[in-house]
Amino acid sequence: MRHGESTFNVQRRVQGHCDQSNLTETGQAGATQVGIALKDLSFAAAYGSPLQRAKETAELILAQLRQPPKLQLKDTLKEINLLEWEGLTFEEVEQQFPEKYRCWSDRPHELTMRTAEGREINPIVELQEQARQFWQSVLPHHANQTILVVAHSGINRCLISTALGMGVEQYGLLYQSNCGISVLNFSGGLGELVQLESMNLTGHLGQPLPKPRKTSAIRMLLVRHGETDWNREKRFQGQIDVPLNEQGKVQAQQASEFLQSVAIDRAVTSPMLRPKQTAEAILQYHPGLTLELEPELQEISHGLWEGKLEEEIEQGYPGLLKQWQDYPATVQMPEGENLQQVWQRATAAWDAIVASTPVGTGDRPTTVLVVAHDAVNKAILCHVVGQGPENFWTFKQGNGAVSVIDYAQRPTTSSDTDVTPKALLQAMNITTHLGGVLDKTAAGAL
Repeated sequence: MRHGESTFNVQRRVQGHCDQSNLTETGQAGATQVGIALKDLSFAAAYGSPLQRAKETAELILAQLRQPPKLQLKDTLKEINLLEWEGLTFEEVEQQFPEKYRCWSDRPHELTMRTAEGREINPIVELQEQARQFWQSVLPHHANQTILVVAHSGINRCLISTALGMGVEQYGLLYQSNCGISVLNFSGGLGELVQLESMNLTGHLGQPLPKPRKTSAIRMLLVRHGETDWNREKRFQGQIDVPLNEQGKVQAQQASEFLQSVAIDRAVTSPMLRPKQTAEAILQYHPGLTLELEPELQEISHGLWEGKLEEEIEQGYPGLLKQWQDYPATVQMPEGENLQQVWQRATAAWDAIVASTPVGTGDRPTTVLVVAHDAVNKAILCHVVGQGPENFWTFKQGNGAVSVIDYAQRPTTSSDTDVTPKALLQAMNITTHLGGVLDKTAAGAL
């Protein structure tokens, strides 16, 4: 997680390696709230940045835990080194370094800075390597254990992106709020399968969703439908129109109450019964909205797998289920779809929804509810951060979960009149409204 609100955050100053910033009262309260949210979890170890804003956050969190581990400080968790800018306000940076500031805003991975010795460095490339070193040094010691990591916005983005195999050019696509909680599940060491269970949870702070940035023009709320009996049984449903079960109806109602205070301007759903029922439950608190049906958002067609349990699929198609679990992008479902087909239709539908939505402002971005399915949502989330079908298992999608993607309206020029808005994954797989920080929804088939 990221440290609590700091004095430099309030003053809108660049922090980086600078250690002159400490927690505000709000930051201290936020760190304590994180500790309360995590108090029932057992941590084998706790790692923190030695910079005081992160160190104090970690200490306040650990003070709330029932059996807190000793805090271990790691230089590899320090924030990005923006040596030329540290201590300056962002307005001063923009005035004094206009070209570099534009580069930082639009292409942060291309920014270079000169050290006191005259050496030219790329801060994000170095930060990405720093994150890789942290994982490589820590993961071998914690197989099948839960660890706590408290650091900063930039290094947290790189910790997530290196774990997921993302490149430096994707740095600006992930967001980290003060005291936001993210959960990563490692199957082994760095380079092996990693699942992002959730990202940037802020509900424990009294903020159901992260606040939009000043540049936000469109906010997309991506929701997975509630549970079905087939989810619970781990039976492949695909395009068979299975309705919500009683638990799924409860989850839809919980999602509805979670989003009750959020102003929603547009609502789109897959036409299948389970997402449509979920969307209708959410819209009970948003009267006057017409629910749009988008056929291209329907779940992946599993073809001859539909209606079957995993053991039945293994009997009928030996080895193919394991291939689906290990190399999903290589599988053609018997008489069904492959992931490339799902990607093509789902991401095209998503982009069309974004393109046809009028823009708002950072104070009040136009907000669109989209309710769909596990595989479709995974495709959309991968698309947002520039990943393909080979990364299908990267993002977890719990029944009734909410993800938040903001789009900034980018300026156009005479030679560039059709610019795709810049995406920012603000939060992913929020299930706190269903109970607790960890996603405890059914881990059933798609």
